[in-house]
Amino acid sequence: MTTSFVYIYTLPSFLSRSTPTPHCHPPPPLMELTHRRLPLLLVLLLSVVSAHSLNPTCNSDDHDSTLKVFHVSSPCSPFRPKTPLSWADTVLQMQSDDQTRLSYLSSLVTGRSFVPIGSGRQIVQSPTYIVKAKIGTPAQTLLMALDTSTDMAMVPCSGCVGCASKAFAFAKSTTFTSLNCGTAQCKQVQNSNCLGTACSMNMTYGISSIAANLAQDNLTLATDSINGYSFGCIQKAIGSSLPAQGVLGLGRGSMSLLSQSKNLYKSTFSYCLPSFKSPKFSGTLRLGPIGQPKNIKFTPLLTNPRRPSLYYVKLIGIKVGPKLVNIPPTAFALNTNNGAGTIVDSGTIFTRLVTPAYTAVRDEFRRRMGKKTVVTSLGGFDTCYTVPIGKQVPTMTFMFEGADLSMKQENFLIYSSTGGTTCLAMSASPSLNVIANMQQQNHRILFDLPNSRIGISAESCS
Repeated sequence: MTTSFVYIYTLPSFLSRSTPTPHCHPPPPLMELTHRRLPLLLVLLLSVVSAHSLNPTCNSDDHDSTLKVFHVSSPCSPFRPKTPLSWADTVLQMQSDDQTRLSYLSSLVTGRSFVPIGSGRQIVQSPTYIVKAKIGTPAQTLLMALDTSTDMAMVPCSGCVGCASKAFAFAKSTTFTSLNCGTAQCKQVQNSNCLGTACSMNMTYGISSIAANLAQDNLTLATDSINGYSFGCIQKAIGSSLPAQGVLGLGRGSMSLLSQSKNLYKSTFSYCLPSFKSPKFSGTLRLGPIGQPKNIKFTPLLTNPRRPSLYYVKLIGIKVGPKLVNIPPTAFALNTNNGAGTIVDSGTIFTRLVTPAYTAVRDEFRRRMGKKTVVTSLGGFDTCYTVPIGKQVPTMTFMFEGADLSMKQENFLIYSSTGGTTCLAMSASPSLNVIANMQQQNHRILFDLPNSRIGISAESCS
């Protein structure tokens, strides 16, 4: 792939949250009906679509509660881009998509009102990783986008207008049930509509408007089965933001996977995201407390009542090289009135820091790079170099209360395939610090809700 960026992918919009929308009319009941183009970006693919079309490595089975993970651009991925973009075009596309997600996350802090589809006021956005999930009886396999900032699962159902070709054929499942307006689950969907008896909802997802009905069926991940899993069965989609085969939320709300599988997984999971430049692009998602790492440092998991589905942590400092950058504590402060603070998010690519923090980190990075290096910009990145810089690059560490995220160059620099341009892969945010997936790659991130903590440890999974 000539002159293509190390991360070969494209991606539509990143961000959105479930809100009522005038663009979609409530769908009719499910039985009267006979997915956003999946972002081609750092997407974890847990398994394969067809055994005959992929290499033997792709065909290995998941086992227990550990799922194989593949990058979206891997040969194992059916979503890899057919025509690679140039490096600059790829970076600009990623920045644009990331900005969409950031704009939404920031809007949560600036007081805009959004009505959630679950009690946790969860966000519905464009995730960057997908897992192989089996739904129904007999089981049908879908590659569902995984997102730590989303609660409700959404699945494109057969007959969906505007969805991709791969859809869940609910009529073929003997365990499928359409939930009516009187169910407890429907009451948790705060923007639900009741036309007749079916519990239906309108929501937005990125730039897409979605109409869905609330349903239940059996969900299987690896060898684990969850009976009667509640999800949105999508009937209509307008726009290009909907993941092709649906989304599986790992947020903290009552409709999320963690809540619906509490007895099975004890509200505990971890993931290791592979490097963008890994030739295998494989990693793992581990569900449940068994098999999680023992030697790992933890930081307290915070709760922000303004946005209870998000994973807030206490960021206390940032080091560039050995120097602790001078950043005002207010840049990291949790604000329960407007939702400000720091979140760990698997759906954003590049870390965003509120302006005072980013400016301080950027300036220290530039200082350590030396005055002889040439600083240019590329789209939203304002610290790029067109000369070799390898030896001058300092380390970078995000310091949390009780744990550190120590990063190698691959976690905060992006390079052109020809080595001609290198950029600091982070930028400013108006109101919310987002620890993104690029900065998390090749680390085990453990979410332990029962003990209200998040674990961080280096782990090579590329």
